[in-house]
Parts: sequence; C-alpha cells; structure tokens
Amino acid sequence: MRKSHLLAVVVLILAAAPAITLEFNQQAEPKAADRVDLPAPSRTGGMTLTDALATRRSVRSFAESKLTQQELSQLLWAAQGISDDKGHRTAPSARAQYFLHLYVTTADGFFEYIPAGHKLLKLSVKDLRAGLSSQPAVAAAPAVFVIAGDYDRATQGGREAGLRWVHLEAGHAAQNLLLQATALRLAAVPVGGIQPEQVAQAASLPPSSTPIYLIPVGHAK
Repeated sequence: MRKSHLLAVVVLILAAAPAITLEFNQQAEPKAADRVDLPAPSRTGGMTLTDALATRRSVRSFAESKLTQQELSQLLWAAQGISDDKGHRTAPSARAQYFLHLYVTTADGFFEYIPAGHKLLKLSVKDLRAGLSSQPAVAAAPAVFVIAGDYDRATQGGREAGLRWVHLEAGHAAQNLLLQATALRLAAVPVGGIQPEQVAQAASLPPSSTPIYLIPVGHAK
C-alpha cells in the first residue's frame, strides 16, 4: 500500500512538472501602468539622408525643453525599431540575432525600449541622468539614450567574434539614432568615454545588459 501511494505521488509530480516549467519560463506581460505605448514612427519624408550626413554634428549644450513623445518614438525606432513583418530591425545585426538593449532616461524616469509592439517599459520613476556620467552633457540633456549589449549571448559561439558583433551593432544603432536626431533638427552627441559599471549600477541594469554608449539628445541651446 505504501509503495502504491509513493508511486502515485511521483506520477502527480511528473505530470505537473511541464506545467510548472512552462509557467516559470513565460515572460510576464508588463502592467499597463508600467507600459508606455508610443505613437507610430514616420517611415517616409523628412530630411534626406544626404542632408543628414552633411549636417550632423556633435552638440553638447541643450535647451531645457523636453522631447515630445513623437520625437522619442522616432529616435527609438531609428535605433532599434522593427522595420518589416519578419522582425528585422533598422540597424543590422550579425545573423539577425540582435544583441542590444536600448534604454532612455528622462526627468520622468528610466525606460527600456521594447521593439516588439514599439513601446517603453518603465523600470524606474527616478531621474537617473546625473548618475550615469560626470560629463555635463549627460546631466543637461532632456533625454539620454543608453545602448547596452548582451555579451554573454553574443560570445556563446566564440568570444572574439561575439565581442566584435556587439560593438559593430552598437555603432550601427548609434549612427542611426544620431542621423535621426539630425533629421528631426535635434542636437545630440555620442558619449563613449563612460564607466560601464557606474552606468549599470545607477540604472540597476541586469547582467545581460552591459552599457556601451550614452547618447544625450535634446534641442540645441
């Protein structure tokens, strides 16, 4: 009798195991209060690429005026947005693996960009700009974009190639963002001289997101 009871318990546990695993692996849908649905980005018109290339400059002085939701939407999409029904993004990635995470911090808080659905996930209500870097442009800009890479995932097939893939992809995304800022007649500057540990600690980033670039953006003073 005891053996039959034990066998029944084991069977019940094994039967429940797949359901338990599935529930654990599922990613919870962000709560409505934490999600910001962005306006659709423009995919046509605007400044020509030639003009944007010719006029892009690094600008470190910003006016206090905030960026609009439409401007934020356009900049985020330019850097990492989905551009077709197959899930390809605006910036190329080795084997279309997409090793980057894109964040933005403003006076309203700290957000992660979710390309699927073109939305923001609010991670903090704090204004983190001044804590990311000692460079004045970072604290002064109304929006600071953080480009981070998932090195662990990228280097699974080889460290040297994986590191190169992440850095190339970060450069592609940064240039897209900078050219889009120029096309919107905004000021921006790429900041590569950062302390990744400082940025990660200030923003409470997970180990899968190693900061590579800060890009302050705003209206020129």
